[in-house]
Amino acid sequence: MKLDQQRRWQLERWISWVRLAAVPWAALEVGVFSSYPSSGYELAAWVTTAILAVGATAFFLVDHSRVSPRYRPVISLGALVFDSAIIWAFPLIYTFESGTPIRQLLFFPVVEAAVRFGLVGGLAMPLAQAPILVATEWWRSDHFAPPAFTIDHITFPLALQFVMGAIIGRLVNRLMSEGVLARTRASEAEALRDQLGRRVDLLDAANRCARALSSSLEIEEAFAAFIRELRGLVPFDRTAIVLADDGVARVIAAAGAGAETVFPAGTRRPVAGSLLEEVIWSGQAIYRADMSDQRHAEEQEFIELGLRCRVAAPLVVGARTVGMLSLVRVEPDSFTDDEIELVSLLGSFLGSAVQNIRAYEAERTNVEELRRLSALRADFVSLVSHELRSPMAAGIGSAKTLHPRWRELTPEQRESFLALIEHETSLLAELVTDVLDTSRIESGSFSYSFGEVDVGEVVQESAAMAERGQDEVRIRADVRRPIPPVRGDRERLRQVITNLIDNAVKYSPAGGEVEVGAYAENGRINVEVTDHGPGVAPEHQTLIFEKFGRVSGEHAKPGTGLGLFIARSIAQAHGGTVEIESSPGQGSTFRLELPVEN
Repeated sequence: MKLDQQRRWQLERWISWVRLAAVPWAALEVGVFSSYPSSGYELAAWVTTAILAVGATAFFLVDHSRVSPRYRPVISLGALVFDSAIIWAFPLIYTFESGTPIRQLLFFPVVEAAVRFGLVGGLAMPLAQAPILVATEWWRSDHFAPPAFTIDHITFPLALQFVMGAIIGRLVNRLMSEGVLARTRASEAEALRDQLGRRVDLLDAANRCARALSSSLEIEEAFAAFIRELRGLVPFDRTAIVLADDGVARVIAAAGAGAETVFPAGTRRPVAGSLLEEVIWSGQAIYRADMSDQRHAEEQEFIELGLRCRVAAPLVVGARTVGMLSLVRVEPDSFTDDEIELVSLLGSFLGSAVQNIRAYEAERTNVEELRRLSALRADFVSLVSHELRSPMAAGIGSAKTLHPRWRELTPEQRESFLALIEHETSLLAELVTDVLDTSRIESGSFSYSFGEVDVGEVVQESAAMAERGQDEVRIRADVRRPIPPVRGDRERLRQVITNLIDNAVKYSPAGGEVEVGAYAENGRINVEVTDHGPGVAPEHQTLIFEKFGRVSGEHAKPGTGLGLFIARSIAQAHGGTVEIESSPGQGSTFRLELPVEN
């Protein structure tokens, strides 16, 4: 619209030049080329010319000055009225000239009206000029006849004016409509160009963020680079990348408000009921303009942090949504459409990068685990070699001593050597049994014979047997009855309890005491074995339950590191667990929990 008004004003300025150029032409016509029947006609002609000169100058100055756009239509209409009045005056003055060509000036108002106002102006102006044609013909016939009043002198020029006005007006209308169409298309082209430019900017921004996240396979380093790029594009108060793993939402990275306390990296929560579930289901970005209604499970914590507005975009790998990119702000409804679109684009770009980091982390974990197991196996081979060598050497040495000197030795000496051989052989048998049991557990061929078991009775028997087998540590059993029976393998459970008691005895100081307790609580049977040895540091409490897991240091004891692994495996096969409570220097309590038989 502004462009159309500007072009109309440019037309008005061009007409002002034409009007100004008509002044000398009118003066020449009035003063040189005309003869008047009386001085009154000449005076009227000069007065009209003078008015034309003054008006042309005034309109020229106005048209070339800074006029407010709201006054321009009024000035344009006034100029048309002024031009028409001047042109109408000249044919009236020159009616004394029979067949004068000055009547042809009446075509100019028609042209001017059609140029200014299109078809409406081209048809309205001939109607406005019809009285002038009638007056001119009447004045001529009344004062300067012959010929008499001739209607054809009116109808013929009027018809030509209508035809000319219709043609020019139609052309002007067509030109105006084509101009409007051209401007519309130009505006659309500019809008498309701007939109394309915005898309290019969005793609470039998304690419920068994706490259930042792909700059390293270390999640902390990659996420830090990603955050630096993201802050410059979409400001936020908190952001996180969340992945979906078998119905569990896992936060792999978080930054901003409450990142260390509310859903920190490593947090696991059910997908059900969360915003991630809606993102996975829809496959599109979800915008929560205001989380005050707490539509999802995790929004209560965000509200407590003062965060109100959230947008989450799906992380897409192929056709599958594997997680979401979440951005949160304090102010409600504070994300713009462009920002939401950018976050959506980021999600589609980041899916593969996050998946690659995730795969790398898994592979690195597997490699580290393999390395750890390899080191454990190497330690085990070395340990077993040592454990085998000592009893074998003792047994072989005793046998070699007995064989040639049997008759020379006293009965007490013979019994001593035989007891040593029996003890060392038992150690070898226990070692081989542990290795075979571990192998069967791993292969799934470890056999069980389930029946009704009195755990309290097994505890008392195991404690009594352990105390008879050594005389350095006192073992005190405390079975708090009633204890309901459990369904299990009596011998395997005895093996678990014996392993726990033997382990406690091994790490107890000479003259110390090991307490073995059994009681029922909350539908479970608890067996606790407590020693007062050196204890186990928190960072080693997982290691001791693994295959070949042994703690090195000044308090280390000989062994294969298989006893606790076997004990926990048997407990888990019975639907129970074996756990430890310990602190360095405070001793340890191993707890066997078993479900009560229903």
